[in-house]
Amino acid sequence: MGFIWDGFRNAIVLLVHGDREVWSVTARSLVVSGWATAVAVLLGVALGMAAVRGRFRGRGLLLALINTGMGLPPVVVGLFLVILLARNGPLGGLDILYTTRAMILAQGVIALPVAAGFTVTALQTLDPLTEVQLRALGAARWQVWLLLLREARLGLLAGVMGAFGAAVSEVGASLQVGANIPGQTRVLTTATVLETGMGRYDVAIALSLILLALIFVVNLVLTIAQQRGAAPWP
Repeated sequence: MGFIWDGFRNAIVLLVHGDREVWSVTARSLVVSGWATAVAVLLGVALGMAAVRGRFRGRGLLLALINTGMGLPPVVVGLFLVILLARNGPLGGLDILYTTRAMILAQGVIALPVAAGFTVTALQTLDPLTEVQLRALGAARWQVWLLLLREARLGLLAGVMGAFGAAVSEVGASLQVGANIPGQTRVLTTATVLETGMGRYDVAIALSLILLALIFVVNLVLTIAQQRGAAPWP
């Protein structure tokens, strides 16, 4: 058990002294996961609204696909993206394989169903009469959509947290499309896997602590924003 305590001690030293590589990996993780979350939330909210408000054939299938996607295996996403983005693949001309852009795409694909699923749940819990009342007051269609999203903001912000968590904690697809290249595509999760495999537990523990702290800070900010407009329990 001694190596575990040594790992924690050395991890604290790395964090306090601000190891350049550790903080570089941290910054890259935040950028990649931040962009992936932003794209996933924008598309997920639109997809969720279409699934709830749409009246088209296949709506049930769309909802089933969203729910299935919330448990989508990251390694499967990584596999298909590698095939698509490979030089001889359908999207090989983009030349983004083994770059952070490919990682953003992979994490975005994984986070998209999460954002869409939370959007569906948030909108379906609203009172159906809300839209009727808004239209009776003369609200235009786009105004109705914005007001409905505002009413569902608690659930939507929960979706943002879930999407960010799915993106930043993902490792399989990021390894496949990013290749864990030092100084280019290495992020906290892939670096942790590498350092653990090399037996460098102090660095692995440091990276894990930073990852947990990063997730906590982001979710703390989102939780404060979410609960600011929440009604207190009676």
